[in-house]
Amino acid sequence: MITICVDAMGGDESPELVCEGIAAALDADPELCVLVAGNAEYVEPFCAAHSRAKALVTTEVIEMGDHPAEAVRSKRDSSIVRGCAAVRVGEADGFFSAGSTGAIFAAAATNVGKIRGIKRPAIASTLPGMSGRETLLLDLGANADCRPEMIVQFAQMGAAYARTFMGVAEPRVALLSNGTEETKGSEQVLAFHAALAEAVPEFVGNCEGVDILAGTYDVIVCDGFTGNVALKSLEGTAKFLVSRIKAAANASLKTKIGAGLMVGALRSIAGELSGDVKGGAVLLGLKAPVFIGHGSTSVDAIKNGTLAVAAAVRGDLTGRIAETLAK
Repeated sequence: MITICVDAMGGDESPELVCEGIAAALDADPELCVLVAGNAEYVEPFCAAHSRAKALVTTEVIEMGDHPAEAVRSKRDSSIVRGCAAVRVGEADGFFSAGSTGAIFAAAATNVGKIRGIKRPAIASTLPGMSGRETLLLDLGANADCRPEMIVQFAQMGAAYARTFMGVAEPRVALLSNGTEETKGSEQVLAFHAALAEAVPEFVGNCEGVDILAGTYDVIVCDGFTGNVALKSLEGTAKFLVSRIKAAANASLKTKIGAGLMVGALRSIAGELSGDVKGGAVLLGLKAPVFIGHGSTSVDAIKNGTLAVAAAVRGDLTGRIAETLAK
């Protein structure tokens, strides 16, 4: 049995919905236990009704609008802080939350701790590719400003993830830039390229924004500012297409039927881009697996996130990354 701590208070939806997702995860994995962190009125009745769920009663909630670092310092009895602390003391093997990304990052870095030698953890997520091949993109917002040595570690962690969870024996790692030539990019990107070429055997050169969903590369690295803008742009594009197709459906009966057939597929694509299908984004570089779900979450997303953390524990993700860095 492994135990995953899940934040019942995280996200834009109700704690009851989060608990439904936890119940679905428990049904899907008979070897899973869940430590449910949240207010007593929600977690105690749920855990009383599920034998493999245990309540971690907390009294505070970090809201989406709170300043992440300040909230982590001031709300020590919040579900996010207590959940990460439970991992540190061994009460749980990993943590999942759909709450504030910044707060989860701050609480996890402080309480779960970084793998020895890691300068800064990175947020990573797998994206679908037109070729049928997935691509891991990082950093997605944890580190807006990066030094070349940080980008090198992102590439190393990404390659370890690709080998462990994507089944890629020899991952191809690329650097996101505004051109494929090694001379393209800002001064910062040129410095990233030089460092990657020297230190990362899997590095194959630059790629462009059009390559993110092409499925050409297994891992694409960039600074957190660039990665976050790129991901949000992709998500926004998917939502735009869904809205346009809905609007076009009113033109005639024929377009209404056609739009109805396509909207479901586009929603599925939007879900893939958000990471919900894969369990959300993962914080790479920590001593235990920590996954972050989308704020506007769903029962399936909570289920997938909880199961993804369990898979990362069983696959020894943190051990694989530590081994890679040691080499």
